[in-house]
Amino acid sequence: MKRVLHFCWAGLTAVLLMGVSAAQGGQQSSGAQRMQERITREVRHELVMLPQLTIFDNLQYKVDGSKVTLMGQVRNAVLKDEAAHAVKKIEGVEQVDNKIEVLPASENDDRVRLAVARALFGNDSPLFRYSMGALPPIHIIVKNGHVALEGVVDNQSDKDLATVKANGVPGVFSVDNHLVVQKP
Repeated sequence: MKRVLHFCWAGLTAVLLMGVSAAQGGQQSSGAQRMQERITREVRHELVMLPQLTIFDNLQYKVDGSKVTLMGQVRNAVLKDEAAHAVKKIEGVEQVDNKIEVLPASENDDRVRLAVARALFGNDSPLFRYSMGALPPIHIIVKNGHVALEGVVDNQSDKDLATVKANGVPGVFSVDNHLVVQKP
């Protein structure tokens, strides 16, 4: 009988220890998740605060634990380097993989960028409201005459209108509309 009680006590102790261990693992997992969420918020903040960032640049990122992967397209290499430098300073970030593409310098692309911006955000355009603020929610990326629209809009008709207006600009070869419609 003593032997059976001893065996039951040992089994109960093992189950309790596993429960404590699982709870600690859950706390560690929750702690790691909170850290990743904090890093994600700080990366976004650091990137939007870069002084050279304009509507003609597109910065994206992915946070995986303590590793941050930077993606997107920028018009100059300085912005690419500054983005990586800003993210490296964030507490908890141990590795930065900088996959940001530097767009080729082109007078024609510069002309197309300005013309698309005027078409989208001109005073007579219903999309004018998206031009407000320090960093508007629509970004215009131009590479060799091909336009990509990145960012967010309020509804599907605004997304469709942006495509039509960008396609109407002389010198635009194609338009890829990656705008995301915000859910109400």
